[in-house]
Amino acid sequence: MKPNILLINPWIYDFSAINLWARPLGLLTVAEHLSQYDIELNLIDCTNICKTSRRYGTGKYPREIIDKPGILKDVPRHYARYGISTDEFKVLLKQYSPFDMVFVTSIMTYWYPGVLKAIELVKNLQPDVPVVLGGIYASLFERHARAQSRADHVYTGPLNNNINKIMRSYGVELIEKYDQTQYYNMDLYDSYPFAPIVTSTGCPYNCSYCASSSLSPRFAQRAPEEVIGEITELYDIGVRDFAFYDDALFVNADSHLKIILQEIINSGMSMRFHCPNGVHSRFIDNELANLLKESGFTTLRVSLETVDTNRQTETGGKITSDTFQKSIKSLKAAGFTKENIGVYLMYGLPRQKLAEVIEGINFLKGLDVRINLTEFSPIPGTKCWNDLIDCGIIDENIDPLLTNNSVFSALYEGYDWKELDVLKNSVKKYNST
Repeated sequence: MKPNILLINPWIYDFSAINLWARPLGLLTVAEHLSQYDIELNLIDCTNICKTSRRYGTGKYPREIIDKPGILKDVPRHYARYGISTDEFKVLLKQYSPFDMVFVTSIMTYWYPGVLKAIELVKNLQPDVPVVLGGIYASLFERHARAQSRADHVYTGPLNNNINKIMRSYGVELIEKYDQTQYYNMDLYDSYPFAPIVTSTGCPYNCSYCASSSLSPRFAQRAPEEVIGEITELYDIGVRDFAFYDDALFVNADSHLKIILQEIINSGMSMRFHCPNGVHSRFIDNELANLLKESGFTTLRVSLETVDTNRQTETGGKITSDTFQKSIKSLKAAGFTKENIGVYLMYGLPRQKLAEVIEGINFLKGLDVRINLTEFSPIPGTKCWNDLIDCGIIDENIDPLLTNNSVFSALYEGYDWKELDVLKNSVKKYNST
């Protein structure tokens, strides 16, 4: 009998959450790898559900308000589990059981309560099944994951053939198939409102607040023809909205993204592209801006982070305000409007005052672009993390719940909750006009 493997993307446990073309990319990469073998493969994606739909496949998750963990009890906001109900999850578990192995992914480090809950329910149904936990939380907080998750194996770092050795160590033998693997195994989903696309791994930059270089130490870009083939295959099964999740999508654009976009234009396929991650605006020239527009880019999220000159240098030196203005000018000349262009502006960085954030807001208002306020979250292994430890602001054994970007700036940077809410509401009002 062929091995029965279950993949699980757990719930989101947070103060707020919205689906912006989210898919568990790491887990789907595992599915792509396993599709080479003769196995039974099923997926429970707890976040593959929207209560209310927005444009282009995005939407709000259904939520269940739950008790806040003790260390977050003083946060004046509701805490919730986002996604399918636990009863739905139990029904799917029974439907797909018995399993020979379960793979659980983890995304935001402070969402780990969803990981713990998923593994708990798996173990309640089938106590002896080996559970492998991977993903961002497992990689960045490995020690915490080993101590708290009840997983039999905590897998860290990017996927490689070690996964086969792990499976064999638990008695799961893999027999190769002869047919081709499928991109990301989208057939694990019942419908295809959107699909994620990743054209590269890693990032050539080493920003002080970002863990990209820790999670994927080597920057590597896929061949343009391979990316085009993946997009075409997904287009043929009905996908019309594609979300790029690269950390460095615009790097080496002349030999990479520009080729991809020109082929898409030449093909005559009509689709929409979205960039929920912040792209590097320093690489946007008139040619790239025009290709983005003509190929169907609809949602652009551009990174600025701060307008403070010193902090721009300290955090990585990837952009200056002058260069940023030029890139916005190119996008506007190509036909992009405020509706299309959102700019990430960070707050809560170590020793960052709200006055700096307000200066950034006024700068962006002058450029007539949407403002996406982004809360800083400290990540192990980054320069910001080490600085916070050296200053005694956090402890290296901090509970990941306290790194939640929704609360960190108020808990550790001393921002006033009411002042933050006033600032956010003013930005929300500006964005709506």
